Amino acid sequence: MEDKMNKENIEEVKVLEAQISCLQAEVAELQRQKQDSHKDMAFHLRGQVQDALSYMCGQRLVGGKEKVVSRLKEGVKELEDDLKRQTQLNGISLTSCATKTLESSDSKVVQQLCVSGHCSELVFQVEFQLTEVKEGQRSERTVSDLNVVMDASDLQNFSSFLSGVEESRDLLLFFRTLRTFSDRCDERSRTFQHFQNKYPAVVSLPGGCRSEVMTLNHPELPGCVLFVHWSVDVSREGGVAPKINLLTKIPEKALQLFPSQTVGGAAEAFQSLLRILGPEAALESVIRAVGLSQDT
Repeated sequence: MEDKMNKENIEEVKVLEAQISCLQAEVAELQRQKQDSHKDMAFHLRGQVQDALSYMCGQRLVGGKEKVVSRLKEGVKELEDDLKRQTQLNGISLTSCATKTLESSDSKVVQQLCVSGHCSELVFQVEFQLTEVKEGQRSERTVSDLNVVMDASDLQNFSSFLSGVEESRDLLLFFRTLRTFSDRCDERSRTFQHFQNKYPAVVSLPGGCRSEVMTLNHPELPGCVLFVHWSVDVSREGGVAPKINLLTKIPEKALQLFPSQTVGGAAEAFQSLLRILGPEAALESVIRAVGLSQDT
């Protein structure tokens, strides 16, 4: 019995060893294909650069100027397509990038960079120093003197985060949070615009669809106004969270016509709707529930 079990274990080990060998062969083949792909790309780019340099140095090439220009155009088109794909993926468009070398040696390179661009409606300019130190085959890059410039008048809730990013010099956190913040602002803008288009006699946007405030005016009760204040808060650590509140403005005479408990509890009731329905459905419910919509 024991001999039989030993034989079975030996057979199972052999099967596992065979599977491991197959996997190792597959990994080796994938690594070879990856290296070949990198070599082909490097050769392709090197050939384009060499052709351009040769032409500028006065050396004649087979096909002459037209061939060089055609290759350069193809290279630029590939770079433009790659930039377009990157922009679609991360939502950030770069409009300019200026680089100035402050120090250069075999072991250390220090550059001053200034990058400008926009994420949806948010325009930014980022300035920083990039230091690359080489030690043998290894190299290490560090960011210093980070300065982010944005329109502070529209980004009160973003200012504390920007200060933290400049202190931590975390560029990845800045761009990731900028994208999330921009997406939340775009959602607010689309929602405000949707309700203004749907209820033009009721909904108004005093500061435009990009502002934080939407007002609801009762068609038959002048002076009775509901304010929807929708801010997008950003923590110092990069957390992005919408904050929506319902505020009321009702004249003293009108208050006498409504139960004070109902009016006073409007804000709390709205928060309950938000938790259950979400922003758009909650706002729609408020408009209909208080009789602001003539469709109800």
